[in-house]
Parts: sequence; C-alpha cells; structure tokens
Amino acid sequence: MAEKDTIAIQLVREALLQSCAPGAATDEALSKVGIDPALLAADEGRVPASQYARLWRLLARRGDDEFFGMDPRPLKSGSLAFLCRSAMAQPTLAAALDTGLTFLSLMLEKLPAQLVHQQSLAEIVLLEDDAAPRRAFTYFTYWMIVHGVACWLAGRRIPILAIELRCAEPDFTDDYRVMFSENLRFERPRTRMIFSADCLDLPIKRSAEELKRFLAQAPANILVKYRDPDSLASRIKQDLRQVPAAHWPETEALAQQLCMSASTLRRRLAEEGQTYQGLKDSVRKELAITWLAEPSISFVEIAARLGFADASSFYKAFRKWSGSNPGHYRTLILNEVV
Repeated sequence: MAEKDTIAIQLVREALLQSCAPGAATDEALSKVGIDPALLAADEGRVPASQYARLWRLLARRGDDEFFGMDPRPLKSGSLAFLCRSAMAQPTLAAALDTGLTFLSLMLEKLPAQLVHQQSLAEIVLLEDDAAPRRAFTYFTYWMIVHGVACWLAGRRIPILAIELRCAEPDFTDDYRVMFSENLRFERPRTRMIFSADCLDLPIKRSAEELKRFLAQAPANILVKYRDPDSLASRIKQDLRQVPAAHWPETEALAQQLCMSASTLRRRLAEEGQTYQGLKDSVRKELAITWLAEPSISFVEIAARLGFADASSFYKAFRKWSGSNPGHYRTLILNEVV
C-alpha cells in the first residue's frame, strides 16, 4: 500500500542510473539520505518524497550536475537558482517561461525548448534532433523542473492538459501520471507539454525573500504532492472511470453504496478538499482529453459518453475545464508538424 507523499523506488533507480556508480557508491549515497539500499530490489517499494529530494541534492552536489548526468553538458550546481532569479524578474509567466527555457536551452545540449502560443492553448516543445529519444525519466525530470518553477512563479498549480513524449512507454508510469497528468502519450513525433494559454498572462510577483525560502526547500517543493491512493476521493474517481457517465450515482445513492450518510460523504470529501461534483468533472475531463486524441470519435459521441445532453453542452464544459474549445484541442493534439 502506497503512502501519501512518497516516490516509487523505480524513480530512485532512474535517478541513480547515470549519476552514481552501482554497488558500494550507490549503497553509501542511499544510506546517507535515509533510504535502505535493499529497497532497490523491491518493485513495490516507496520512499518519502523528502528522502528522494535529499538524494537529488546529494547527487547534484557530488556530480556538480542538477540533471542527474542525463545531458552531455552538466546542469551545474546553482543553475536552478539562476533560472528562478532570472525568471522572477519578468512581468508575466509567458516572459518568465521564455527566459527560463532560453537558459535551459543554453545549458543543456540535447534539450532545446520553445514556448508556443496556439490561440487558447500553449505548449512547451522540445526541439530535439532526429537522434534516438531520451528515456522517459529524462523528459519527466525536465518537466518537473520547468513545471515546478512555473507553478511557484505563478503562485498556483498550472493544470497540464497533456504531455506527449517521443520515447516508448516505460514499465512504470503511475507516479508520472500523478505528478503531471493522466493524459500521457508515448512514441509521439515530438515531446511537448500542453496547457491553457490563460496561464501565460499570470503576473509574477515574487520577492527575494520568497526566492530564498523556495531554494532552501528545493527540490522537495517541486515534487508534486501525491494523492493518497486510498483516499475516499481516489476511490470514488476510480469507480467512476469504470461506469458510463449516464449511470453515475447521485450523491445520496453513492453515499448508500459507501455505507454512510450523504452528509458524512460531503464532510469527508470536504476534509480532502474535494466535492463530488468536482470529482465527476475531473473524470469527465480526463476521459474527454483521451477521446479527443482519437479522430474517429465524434464530438457528439464524446458528449453522449460523458453524459451531456448535446455537443453544445460538452463544448461549454470543456471550455470551462481547459480554457480551450474541443475542436482547437483536437486540431493541436493531432497536428504532427512542429
């Protein structure tokens, strides 16, 4: 059973792969940050996010590389601090992202990136050459840095609509889906992150003191907190995914299924910062984004699958969820040319 705010041992293995010699050196590094080396052999093992963050800092300090040795050019110690300092001097998130991506493109040889504004959607595209794709962990570490810093700069979480990657899907993706988005697509022509362009206008108002606190806590504070898989909200969402939306129970019926009163259900969800309507909307959004990537499924059919009366109602809801209309999203996600 996974604990809240933990990291899968698979990601620990990935972090060590290019940044620490196997054997005694790995055992010493893990022990130093409080991770039992024996856990490396346990596929179901998990470690506290705080220990993973300490490992990141230890490896970065020892190798003078904040990117786990995954690029021919090391991302030298202090790069994250410089990235934040340069980006926070910009007036808006759009300008901050441009500045940060330019810096990372100069520092990393194999991962040049560009911010592209596509009407109501924005995407950060990695402008890689035609060489073999990097491993998934490399891409997700890049997104962790960029997205984590962007959320801090904006003072709010920036919802990710989709992430596409050139690499094949790895054996383990559960943590990545929690960190970023349920909508991960592999073996795509390019690697990119898609989000609502509304976020680009957010103002940047961070002080030197806030930067000092942020850097003192990094990278633990850019590791997105994990949802407890055993929480009531998670269990409800998992159940909703298994049933056609037209058959989703009302609050009272759901409470009966869970052997509690409706008021208790509302209270327990509120304690987790959730509402039943919010959970239904979240699952509808996940499913809509998945089906919009399939050109054979019409908007009318998607609307019906999601329990909407008509396509117009689906359009309005999707616009509310994502900041984009479904037609524009489908055009962007199916466009294979940078």
